[in-house]
Amino acid sequence: MATAVLEARGISKGFPGVLALDDVSFRLDAGQVHALVGENGAGKSTLIKVITGVYRPDRGTLLLRDEPVTFDHPLAAQRAGISTIYQEVNLVPQMSLAHNLLLGREPRSRLGVIDTTQLYAEAERVMTRYGIRTDVRRPLRSFGMGTQQMVALARAVSIEARVVIMDEPTSALEPREVDTLFGVIADLRSEGISVIYVSHRLDELYRICDRVTVLRDGRVAHDGPLDELARVELVARMLGRDPAEIRRDGATRFTGEHTTTAGEPLVEARSVSRRPVLRDVSVQVRPGEVVGLGGLLGAGRSETAKAIAGALPVDAGTVTVAGQQVRRGSPAAAIRAGVSLVPEDRKAEGIVPTLSVRDNIALAALPQLSRSGVVSDARIDRIVDSFMRRLRIKAASPYQKVSELSGGNQQKVLLARSLATGAKVLLLDEPTRGIDVGAKAEVQALIDELAAEGLGVLLISSDLEELVEGADRVVVLRDGAVAGELSGDQVTEEAIMATIAATGETDG
Repeated sequence: MATAVLEARGISKGFPGVLALDDVSFRLDAGQVHALVGENGAGKSTLIKVITGVYRPDRGTLLLRDEPVTFDHPLAAQRAGISTIYQEVNLVPQMSLAHNLLLGREPRSRLGVIDTTQLYAEAERVMTRYGIRTDVRRPLRSFGMGTQQMVALARAVSIEARVVIMDEPTSALEPREVDTLFGVIADLRSEGISVIYVSHRLDELYRICDRVTVLRDGRVAHDGPLDELARVELVARMLGRDPAEIRRDGATRFTGEHTTTAGEPLVEARSVSRRPVLRDVSVQVRPGEVVGLGGLLGAGRSETAKAIAGALPVDAGTVTVAGQQVRRGSPAAAIRAGVSLVPEDRKAEGIVPTLSVRDNIALAALPQLSRSGVVSDARIDRIVDSFMRRLRIKAASPYQKVSELSGGNQQKVLLARSLATGAKVLLLDEPTRGIDVGAKAEVQALIDELAAEGLGVLLISSDLEELVEGADRVVVLRDGAVAGELSGDQVTEEAIMATIAATGETDG
């Protein structure tokens, strides 16, 4: 029998009004890649925080190499060889890539001063292993999310960890970087290092993981070898649904049945350019239509949405809403015209974590909710209550801090904020990224509902299945330019990939 490097036995952890973990047992063997899955609120984050010393369990035992352990703080877990890579990169953006990578472990001269020559050389050596060759002296904030995620990964692995916990590690990576990550995981496995892999992307789980533990409502719903569990069975265990129902309804909750109004576009971007990230991009969305933006990471999808929303100043081009030109580079003008952006990075650019659910929903609509500069609390309460019920936002109360909600409910809060402004056009940048399959289905169904009500939706997604099932048309971008447009029966995963590949061959 394989040797257990980490084991949790009968772990329970409660919070006021909530039993987050109820008699959960989990075993991680040496050199094993173990998937930990479940809906948001299933208990995954709580279990990880127990393992890493953020929380003390109310009951149960944690064992490391068959010895009972108690971690009073995360540093104690790290010193014991447990390292964690979180979905939201927790590094210092103002510092260089090299300083972030070796923070607290910088090489020093005999006088105790940081040896920058050795620091940069070591950082270049480590990052080359991860397929990144760049100027490691640059501030981390100057790099894309993909590179930042790889820095966090490299830092976690380089502290001589025996257990590495990866929380949605590919959420900001492009396919080439995902391949590099999986190569690193294979190396870790061969060295006897164990990985707990948290992801909602089923393709990744079946590609890299040996075993899976499914949590649901704070309890273990399944534990066993992953290759013995069909995908539909895995989803069924996560949702607590009948596999036959999932086979009948499909992988997403999109109906694919949108009634598009003919005539003038609701929003239209014409020849929008912002060198070097956008080059002559044109896209239009009609009432009741869902238009997908496809392409690889860095293709210009987010930049296109931000340009339309006035959040990215452009060098050339125009944006019109219902035939009226919108002032460029002005988010306020775009909001007044009825355009609302739900950004990709909800933590950094979306929610205000210190504010309540109520305040986050009402934030962008305050000008409409005030009279002579005085905001009506009663009007805010009515609107917030309405959208919390309509979007089925799960919170203890409207006054609960939004940072305490699950990722799926945070995403619904951002959608509620957009709708509260009276938006006619929604620009949704990776709206289901990093949320569980249940919340993903709810968001997808909501997009369908909004389109049915006549809103225009621009949908950015790295999930090709989501684009194919959810969009009426797909505009494919590459290197900041339009590579092609697909509609009707042309919208298939194969056609989207072929459009990207053909453009890549043309560009040489």
